[in-house]
Amino acid sequence: MAIIRLSRKAYFHNLDIIAQKVGAVSKIAVVLKDNAYGHGLLEMAKLSHEYGIKEAVVHNVNEANEIKEYFEKILVFAGHEYFVDEKLCYAINALSQIEKMPRGALVELKVDTGMHRNGVAMDEVEKALSQISEQGLVLKGVFTHNRSADTLSSEWFWQRKNFEKVKEKVLALQAEYGYEIPRFHSSNSAAAFRFKEFDEDLVRVGIAAYGCLEMDETLEQPDLQPVMTLTAQKIATRTLQQGEHVGYNATFRAEKEMVVSTYDVGYADGLIRAASNRYTTPDGEQLLGRISMDNSSFTGAKEELVIFENVNRYAEAAGTIGYEVLVGLHPEIKRVII
Repeated sequence: MAIIRLSRKAYFHNLDIIAQKVGAVSKIAVVLKDNAYGHGLLEMAKLSHEYGIKEAVVHNVNEANEIKEYFEKILVFAGHEYFVDEKLCYAINALSQIEKMPRGALVELKVDTGMHRNGVAMDEVEKALSQISEQGLVLKGVFTHNRSADTLSSEWFWQRKNFEKVKEKVLALQAEYGYEIPRFHSSNSAAAFRFKEFDEDLVRVGIAAYGCLEMDETLEQPDLQPVMTLTAQKIATRTLQQGEHVGYNATFRAEKEMVVSTYDVGYADGLIRAASNRYTTPDGEQLLGRISMDNSSFTGAKEELVIFENVNRYAEAAGTIGYEVLVGLHPEIKRVII
């Protein structure tokens, strides 16, 4: 069976780098949405708690409820269920959400500073603050999201200036609407490493914590380590003769006699079929033929094969990004902390 191994040492190493960059462990909110980017929601929640992380970010209430015991505060990005809970804080992504939330619910207002995906418009901030007050919600934070922080361009600076305008507006209005000063945050993983001196209240760190951050070469390259290793067990070994083929539609043809083995991992487990015939494992074994639903063929005869350590190398062969591969890994694959 396929196994996902999670390195405690690598995860803590990455969190050390992030904490040093932003100034304190208390400023880190670890993003655990979508099964912790495929690493395992409970596994990564436990490791984060062990390290001393107090806050998490999730996709919906179901995820939040699974990990509540490990954190003091959890920011819920999306969903349509809202409850008054001292640990849960809900992102407001549109004005229409506000009237659906129960009085006393904790909220954070997301403002669209240029991503044009979720969040109220910058010119809707005062209206949002008014409606939040009228609805009896408790405003705990104001945040935004960067669209190009991992790219060398002026956009990161442009969005920072937009968010500064948002901060000024909120601070000018917070007393009028009876709010305590909320926390402000805009930084995802990439944005955190764009600061010379980090000056926000919080960083929402996802892909960097898992050691898979990719930035333009001209930007800072933190020494992060991949947390996940995906391995698979051998099913069978055979010797191919010159001219014989492997897998569906005979897309691989042996140019010489060679040893080939099948392993118990396929696209049902989350491997992306587009990587067929295009990928080489960290140990130098070639992926042969088309990936099947439940197994794949590689050169060699190892009993256990490392499929990938750095997911970005596999994603490159599949013509996608590491995020897509990670979140597509089947949740029933056994995850082991080492």
